[in-house]
Amino acid sequence: MAYRKTPAELHRLEAARDRLVARATDVVAEVGWAQASVTAVACAAGIAAGSVYQHFPSKAALAVEVFRRAARREVEVLGAVLGGEGTPVERLTAGVQVFARRALENRGLAYALLAAPAEPAVGAERLEFRRRYRTLFAEVIADGTAQGLLPPQNADVTAAALTGAIGEVLVVPLGAPEGDDGTELLCDLTAMALRCAGAPHVPGPHPPAPSPGGPPCP
Repeated sequence: MAYRKTPAELHRLEAARDRLVARATDVVAEVGWAQASVTAVACAAGIAAGSVYQHFPSKAALAVEVFRRAARREVEVLGAVLGGEGTPVERLTAGVQVFARRALENRGLAYALLAAPAEPAVGAERLEFRRRYRTLFAEVIADGTAQGLLPPQNADVTAAALTGAIGEVLVVPLGAPEGDDGTELLCDLTAMALRCAGAPHVPGPHPPAPSPGGPPCP
């Protein structure tokens, strides 16, 4: 009869795996995907390098899990804002600001998620999550069009343009040393997003929306 792990053993393994992913996320945020070696992650987690392979068969598998968990958190936060209270234009405004603010508050991890060179497996995940962002933006844009707050348009095309533009605008600031809090950038980015969606009135500068859900790390 094959041995089956007890619930307590499974719980300990899952907890150890979660800690390993958390430490790996910290390493990626600090040095990027290329230098986040198994040895570096193991050192950060306080375990032997061989122990990493008890949880993941390869560095690529660990990297994919790090990306999935981090990106999933960002999708959840953006989805809650875009699907929350307010008019579609207000929700679009808040969504752009929250997404950008969270990125600027954790630049290393955000750059890793958006643009840093990575293994093909991570690149494939990046494309998948970009599709999720586009879907969220498309939903709020379609809602705005249906309510007559935005002009008739192909919501999927506008959402794709917004997703790409927001990421492109953020790449350079995320790769720069921290300093500027990004307030002016957030206002400019918000105005661009509203123009892209065809909002009839682009509001003037205003304080960026707060970053909900605790720390900016997904």
